Amino acid sequence: MQESVQAEVMMNFLVSEELSFRIPVELRYEAHDPYAVRLTFHLPGDAPVTWAFSRELLVDGINGPCGEGDVHIAPHSTQLNDAVIRLQVGADQALFRAGIAPLIAFLDRTDKIVPLGQEATLEDFDSDLDDELGRILAEEQSAG
Repeated sequence: MQESVQAEVMMNFLVSEELSFRIPVELRYEAHDPYAVRLTFHLPGDAPVTWAFSRELLVDGINGPCGEGDVHIAPHSTQLNDAVIRLQVGADQALFRAGIAPLIAFLDRTDKIVPLGQEATLEDFDSDLDDELGRILAEEQSAG
């Protein structure tokens, strides 16, 4: 079973209304953390920055504005094939614009690993497996 999905998407980092530049952004999803997606931004001259947030937020944000707190995602108001991702820490924020098609392709690949809505089932399986392995090891140690 495949355990992770990774993709690189070019996004526009919107510095101001007049200035933006394209940067590579790595999208990552891992089965061991089934609720989260990670976006790693590679800004010129800076160390990569990774943000983790709900996979469901990314799905919902492609279809309509959503998000509370530090991450907001919405379709672009005029570029209908794009989504805007706003990341905020205190008063500081960063805006990124990405094509919806590569985001959907990435999400489709994550759904093949852990179908959306089935994350809790996977967590229960991992927990049950850990409990069972612990029991087996304890029995072997007490028998030996």
